[in-house]
Amino acid sequence: MARYTGPKFKLSRRLGISLSGTGKELSKRPFPPGQHGPGQKKKMSGYGIQLQEKQKLRLMYGLNEKQFRNLFDKSAKLKGIHGENFMFLLESRLDNLVYRLGLSNSRAGARQLVAHGHVLVNGKKVDIPSYLCQTGDVVSLRERSRSLSVVKEALANRNFLPNYLEFNDAAMEGRFVRYPERSELSQEIDEKQIVEFYSR
Repeated sequence: MARYTGPKFKLSRRLGISLSGTGKELSKRPFPPGQHGPGQKKKMSGYGIQLQEKQKLRLMYGLNEKQFRNLFDKSAKLKGIHGENFMFLLESRLDNLVYRLGLSNSRAGARQLVAHGHVLVNGKKVDIPSYLCQTGDVVSLRERSRSLSVVKEALANRNFLPNYLEFNDAAMEGRFVRYPERSELSQEIDEKQIVEFYSR
């Protein structure tokens, strides 16, 4: 299945969650799209709820179904709670860390920065957005990429840096200090439903 390239705002309204994390999608029209959107009350089955939670998380991180499932299976081999481990692995993806550090305004933009070879991990170029960083890894930009207007604009607009990351503004590099705690991630996602979905 190819990556979704349709209208993101419409998708956010259908799922009832801001996929970008900014809340802009739901600020003006916080109801499902379509002529029956306002006041629409749709009772969902158990399967429908599980599917919706899976789609929320998958589209939030911008993964296709195969990538998402492979990472889910990988998280099953780790110690701890399966659903939480899965979210921790999603957070440790390189494209997500570039976004969290404020080097890009969106995960899609961060993915492009990585794919175009602008990003270094521990001083070495990594152009694979799905690369899983380890705690202690240092994420930075190539010397000539630090002057990119999109990067400067993103850093100027950054208003939050997660506690599990550190950022050195002078060197324009960030460190993945630790894996996040569940309370530091989106509370709009019920990861238990996703585990149930794949356990059918």
